[in-house]
Amino acid sequence: MRAKIIGTGSCLPDKIATNDYLSTIVDTNDEWIQSRTGIQERHLVSSEAENTLSMAVKAAQRALLDADVLPEQLDLILVATVSSDFITPSTACMIQKELNACHATAFDINAACSGFLFALNTVDAYFQTGIYQTALIIGVETLSKIINWSDRSTCVLFGDGAGAVVAKASEEGILASLQGSDGTKGDILICKNRTNNNPYITTETNPDFLFMNGQEVFKFAVTKEPECIQSLLNQAKINASEVDYYLLHQANYRIIASIARKLKLPLEKFPINVDHCGNTSAASIPILLDEVNKAGKLEEGSLLLLSGFGAGLTWGAVLLKW
Repeated sequence: MRAKIIGTGSCLPDKIATNDYLSTIVDTNDEWIQSRTGIQERHLVSSEAENTLSMAVKAAQRALLDADVLPEQLDLILVATVSSDFITPSTACMIQKELNACHATAFDINAACSGFLFALNTVDAYFQTGIYQTALIIGVETLSKIINWSDRSTCVLFGDGAGAVVAKASEEGILASLQGSDGTKGDILICKNRTNNNPYITTETNPDFLFMNGQEVFKFAVTKEPECIQSLLNQAKINASEVDYYLLHQANYRIIASIARKLKLPLEKFPINVDHCGNTSAASIPILLDEVNKAGKLEEGSLLLLSGFGAGLTWGAVLLKW
């Protein structure tokens, strides 16, 4: 049995920060941002009531409704995030409580922007062993709380949001998958947590902001992701043109366009939401999938290839039949 996605949902904060707005708080402008990233605006939480948990719960409820699945029918809840509201308990356990998903096992996964794909692959592995039958998978981020809003090289890139899918064990669904990591290059995209603080050592206890070497991340993405996609196509013995849509991590429009050129495919096969969402890390692929689904672009049997990369460094891809 493999994982088959049967429902999608998403949640974006109501507050929108345009490029023009960011130009009032940092030295940048709309032309500079759009020409380098393709981003026009991003959604940001704007109240204490909006956070990682609240967005995840809303996305989850919408996915469950779309799938016609009740919370008590869930066996498993996996959440991919690097911006949980608490170190413990996990966001997944807090979602379990809010949904009253009384029969589900729940835990979080941290693989940064690849996190949703790692979670989807984990669910698929559980289904193949027969341990679980029904799962809720969520990618959610409140990246705005770990961004340095005086650093124009990073603050213009990221947004907040959540995306969710419900998956059932089925005879068909995921056709092939892969994932990987290279910790030797992890220092090009980092965000430190608390430092040592105990009776023997006292150091700075405030967590640091996210740091990214943009050029190195760009080079990694435009090299690794096409390799990843081609490897998956070879594994499944499918030609690139047979895939209906490529749903890629929404980090940068230039990266997506470069991948399309390398694969010799039309950009129409690469839906985007980076223009209005920015980079939402682990949430980007499930938000995009929900947008494509709700737009009526998917049909029974459509072939989708989901692929992404992130801090770690990590990468993953999934080929599935809708």
